[in-house]
Amino acid sequence: MPEQLRSDIRLLGGTLGTVLAEGGGEDLLADVEKLRTAVIGAREGTVDPASITELVDSWPLERAKQVARAFTVYFHLANLAEEHQRMRALRERDDAVHPPHESLAAAVEAVRADCGEDRLAEFVRDMEFHPVLTAHPTEARRRAVSTAIVRIGAELERLHAAHPDSAAEREARRRLTEEVDLLWRTSQLRYTKLDPLDEVRTAMAAFDETIFAVVPQIYRSLDTALDPAGTGTRPPRARAFMRYGSWIGGDRDGNPFVTHEVTREAITIQSEHVLRSLEEACGRVARTLTAYSNLTPAGEDLRDTLATAQAAHPPLMADIAKRSPNEPHRQMLMFATARLRATRERNADLAYRRPEELLEDLRAVQSSLEAAGARRQAYGELQHLIWQAETFGFHLAELEIRQHSAVHARALEEVRAGGGLSEATEEVLATLRVVAWIQERFGVDACRRYIVSFTRSAADVAAVHELAVHALPAGKAPVLDVIPLFETGADLDASPQVLDGMLELPDVRRRLAESGNRLEVMLGYSDSAKDVGPVSATLRLYDVQGRLAEWAERNGVVLTLFHGRGGSLGRGGGPASRALLAQAPGSVDGRFKVTEQGEVIFARYGQRAIAHRHAEQVGHAVLLASTPAVQDRARQAADRFRGLADEIAEAAQASYRELIDTDGFAEWFSRVSPLEELGELRLGSRPSRRSAARGLDDLRAIPWVFAWTQTRVNLPGWYGLGTGLAAASDPEALRAAYAEWPLFASLLDNAEMSLAKTDRAIAERYLRLGGRPELTRKVLDEYDRTRELVLATTGHRRLLENRRVLSRAVDLRNPYVDALSHLQLRALNALRGPEAEKLDADDQRHLERLLLLSVNGVAAGLQNTG
Repeated sequence: MPEQLRSDIRLLGGTLGTVLAEGGGEDLLADVEKLRTAVIGAREGTVDPASITELVDSWPLERAKQVARAFTVYFHLANLAEEHQRMRALRERDDAVHPPHESLAAAVEAVRADCGEDRLAEFVRDMEFHPVLTAHPTEARRRAVSTAIVRIGAELERLHAAHPDSAAEREARRRLTEEVDLLWRTSQLRYTKLDPLDEVRTAMAAFDETIFAVVPQIYRSLDTALDPAGTGTRPPRARAFMRYGSWIGGDRDGNPFVTHEVTREAITIQSEHVLRSLEEACGRVARTLTAYSNLTPAGEDLRDTLATAQAAHPPLMADIAKRSPNEPHRQMLMFATARLRATRERNADLAYRRPEELLEDLRAVQSSLEAAGARRQAYGELQHLIWQAETFGFHLAELEIRQHSAVHARALEEVRAGGGLSEATEEVLATLRVVAWIQERFGVDACRRYIVSFTRSAADVAAVHELAVHALPAGKAPVLDVIPLFETGADLDASPQVLDGMLELPDVRRRLAESGNRLEVMLGYSDSAKDVGPVSATLRLYDVQGRLAEWAERNGVVLTLFHGRGGSLGRGGGPASRALLAQAPGSVDGRFKVTEQGEVIFARYGQRAIAHRHAEQVGHAVLLASTPAVQDRARQAADRFRGLADEIAEAAQASYRELIDTDGFAEWFSRVSPLEELGELRLGSRPSRRSAARGLDDLRAIPWVFAWTQTRVNLPGWYGLGTGLAAASDPEALRAAYAEWPLFASLLDNAEMSLAKTDRAIAERYLRLGGRPELTRKVLDEYDRTRELVLATTGHRRLLENRRVLSRAVDLRNPYVDALSHLQLRALNALRGPEAEKLDADDQRHLERLLLLSVNGVAAGLQNTG
């Protein structure tokens, strides 16, 4: 472990110990320490796990809850220390002579060497990265807890910056202890359920604190990589290649709380945040741009623009001229700042009507500065502001609508019948009217994508267009790009035929003509993995992407694949850059759109250095994945190992389906996991099931994965792979596929990570709660088989052998997660056992609270939920 990380963990852990002793007494600290040493001893083989069960069972429930809270807070502090270590490592890499691994600079260097300067320029020109923030309920931390952790991080930074033994250091230590004390005293659980607008405001924190500031830095990194000597003194060679989207307040699939009123308010909140940020940024640049007119005269166009502003707004311009005499460029930016404020405050006389007007003003200043020889002023901070306006517009992130195809089918049936309309149908029509209002108020790009979940045919796409015609007067329907979402295995297989049908729809053909033949298709990772298992889903998604890329080329369509990836490995998660390089040849083609869900948003966008690194890694992969050399290697490997992959997938899917199709499996799963209690965590506004049904089919993928993670089984990340590998006829071919085929390597590496976070002994205790020993044996036998064959295929002696940092982090965390699992098992045993019906109301409440606290802590410890 790096010495600074070790020091930070000791400091934060020691501070927590002080707080526990002060707040709960020395006996609480002693109980926490007993459990800590016991679980470490159990890992080392010196302590019998049964004695840990006895220890945990001996505590009153109130004490057990305090201990669970203590371990949860410890994980928050350990996560913070690791985050700061990552930032230190990133800063050190920035100082390196050679481009950092997986950076934009490294990608530019590789593409330039492989393809030449002209082809590199084409790649950069066409490059797109489109992250879409979603409110999927996978962030287990309360916002109050997250902000407390941020404050602790700030105090930790101050402590590092202070001189040893100084007053500043003593004050930083005092404030650090105060903040840790407050974190300990802050409830880890939500008492009220989030509503969709709470989720919108939570996402805005990531924008305000990180995203808005980081985006121009990313473009600058690319511009510097393309021409290090010229950046900041010439027109940028890097264009604004990022666009943010959001489902938060627009995703109504199975969420009755997202209404047309919520959607309207969501875009209003977004606009308020981005206009305020643009206003502050424009004002900041204006205050610093004190270029004197004798040295930096205004160009003719800028003088004309200022004269027009003077004629239209004499008092305002007189005040600006008084504050900035003989500083025309500053005057123009101060005027633009005033107009942004007027736009935010809805002052129609002064407001900008659209972001293009702001960009015209900013570029007028830029052109004038360049003509006057002030090139550094033209292409420095002013260029950053232009990049921000180009990226975010006046809406911040495009609000995307999502609804289930069955809802549209029922609504269209009612509309065509011509009678009274149900409340659900009225809501569909009202949503389409709100889309039209958003486009009129903020522009078409603010809300034009409409995603249809469980698309089965082109008729599901046509239904949305027809409903839009019914919703608004003739000629007033909004511009819509209706995006099919293919989720199950069968729907993925049928997707090219559905797209053939879409090309026959007049509305789709018209949009293709208007957009330069651009079409978007969304692929669902979560439900496909839940449907056919992780192995078959991975290979099926790969095949579908290849077939869709061929379809697009055959039909002259510029296709963007929208990847509905979750944060966890069981829902398509894992490093986005590695996944990109493993995509089917031709399926990226310079464009990558992906969902950023739940805890992933703050893991990737909570700190500026980490957000910058994430975007650079994705940008690096987008550029490389589009090059002929990378695609040719992937194509050759896929051709060579396709038959082998089919053998593996067929056997893996059969094994997976055999397990989940077992009679009574759904009930067994509910007994062995905290599945039914997860809804009480109030992680988000969306219900965990699409309807009141209690079977697996109606269960969303998030609680499916989340519950398995809690049991320390992590089944959705690996189940079936062992059977699949065992079915392969040539073990040597398996090892060759791992070495040569990025997709296969990514599949096994992700499974290895899931296996490393699985604890067989503790998992067995959870599985025994279901009273089905044959299912317990089936799961554990598949775990043993998968672990053995994954290691044999990768050539590793232990899990994560080739990923030392991650391996060390998992190994260090596992004993502390064990402590929380023992506490959770106590609660589950009592709530699921034969004496459960005899529990009084107080004990029931305390046990449920202990269960939820332990769920929260395990999620923090494993850094995975759903």
